Amino acid sequence: MTHDHHHNRPQADPAPRNITIDRPNQLLIIEWEDGAYCEYPLPGIRYICPCAECRGGHEHMGKPIPPEDIFKTPPPGVSTELVDVKLVGNYGIQFFWADGHNAGLYTWKILRPLCPRMRR
Repeated sequence: MTHDHHHNRPQADPAPRNITIDRPNQLLIIEWEDGAYCEYPLPGIRYICPCAECRGGHEHMGKPIPPEDIFKTPPPGVSTELVDVKLVGNYGIQFFWADGHNAGLYTWKILRPLCPRMRR
């Protein structure tokens, strides 16, 4: 039995195996299929919101997000309190914040490279 059929297609999109919202510690915890264990600070998740409004217009959509942005905090008045989370198809996740914002669709492609290096 050969596994060659995997080699001729582009690398599969990252996929999460397990997703946990740790509200007391304000963390989004994702265990990825590739074995990575990532703890994303929720303020950083809100900061990197990928919607057009947050990105400053459609021309900025799809630009790579600097990895250090995951450690930043949004400006005052922008809620980092998570009300709800919804999986979107099998390619991403949507966050519903206490201030009513929910436009950002966070794809696994966006989140996986932003995995915070574990700071021990």
